[in-house]
Amino acid sequence: MTEFDDLERMLHARRTELMLRRGELDQAVAGLGALRDANNDDEHDPDGAPVSGEWSRLTGIRHDTESELAATDAALDRISAGTFGVCASCGRPIAPARLTARPTATLCIACAERAGRRP
Repeated sequence: MTEFDDLERMLHARRTELMLRRGELDQAVAGLGALRDANNDDEHDPDGAPVSGEWSRLTGIRHDTESELAATDAALDRISAGTFGVCASCGRPIAPARLTARPTATLCIACAERAGRRP
């Protein structure tokens, strides 16, 4: 048992959720693609969102999901490599409270602030 076992379990659970969400989004985007291919013009439908708007919304969510999945996988890789919890900039430990709040964090709070990132 290591000090990061709970965070590792949480990251694996989050990865599973993200994979499921990505699959659902892929299906939804494919369905919209079929609507677009069928030439159903709902761009002027006052009762619903236009296909292009929904396409844009879903592809944006999918992009965010992919980014979070990549960050989660990178955190799991750092756990395996023994570098999890070490600031990528200064090499000092990342505070446990920060890792609990943001388990994908790669920078300590001081370095994140210097980099202009959200701590």
